[in-house]
Amino acid sequence: MNSLTGFIFENHIAHGAFVELSEGVDEMLGHRHYSPDVQTLIGEAIAAMPLLTTHMRFEGRINLQFQGEGQMKLLVAQINHQLQVRGMAKAPETLSGSFTELLYGGVLSLMMEPDVDSPQPASQALVLIQGGSLAEALEGYFARSEQLPTLIRLASSGERRCGFMLQRLPLEHTQATDDDWEHLLTLAQTLTREELLHVDARSLLRRLFSTEDLRLFEPRPVQVVCRCTRSSVGRMLQSLGRKEVDSIIEEQGRVAVTCEFCGREQIFTPMDIGTLFAKLVVPGSETRQ
Repeated sequence: MNSLTGFIFENHIAHGAFVELSEGVDEMLGHRHYSPDVQTLIGEAIAAMPLLTTHMRFEGRINLQFQGEGQMKLLVAQINHQLQVRGMAKAPETLSGSFTELLYGGVLSLMMEPDVDSPQPASQALVLIQGGSLAEALEGYFARSEQLPTLIRLASSGERRCGFMLQRLPLEHTQATDDDWEHLLTLAQTLTREELLHVDARSLLRRLFSTEDLRLFEPRPVQVVCRCTRSSVGRMLQSLGRKEVDSIIEEQGRVAVTCEFCGREQIFTPMDIGTLFAKLVVPGSETRQ
């Protein structure tokens, strides 16, 4: 089961979360040909996204992008407030290398896209990619853009992807001190990759912070799923207009749409297109757009 478990220390010096994913990632990546190194990076990015939602209270979507200057042009992960996450990369099929080799000199951007009905404005922050891992790059983002000291750990092995985050809260909201934060940080830095991959959230937090007073929240389900349904692709084709779609049919004999994220291809025959646009017209009424 995929889950996100949040926690907060009772003195409000810090909060954090633990995410474990064992379902859906391979299906998400299975329609594209990624090298093992690129697959690992996408898996880590997908695991990181639920962690980023722990301090963001809004309805909409968070987009994380790594744009490099080397052969790996783009790494993208998205999550919405329903904790539906997906990820993709644009890279040669045989590309290999460390995080630094694949994305050196690039830019990390985090974009907040609230829903249409949300009163919150969209926002975007960009920082240079620094550090030797995706986790270190995200720590750098929080330090430079959000001014929030943060520790992040990510791990990917087989079908399991896990992540851990510990983040200091603003000192004006607590009577705790920087020394209290440094103490928690020291404890969290003992976390090993094996513990992250193989120990459940409750046991992990008990090991790390056995003498600390913290509150553990109920786990929330996370879905690794692409939102490219046939109906959503159909709505996109309807928005293009019948004339544009018919020109594709005339040239290619069908309409084939491949999702940028999961790589699934949706095929629409001339009969499918006729049915699709017939749904826009209701007898006795005007055409609906």
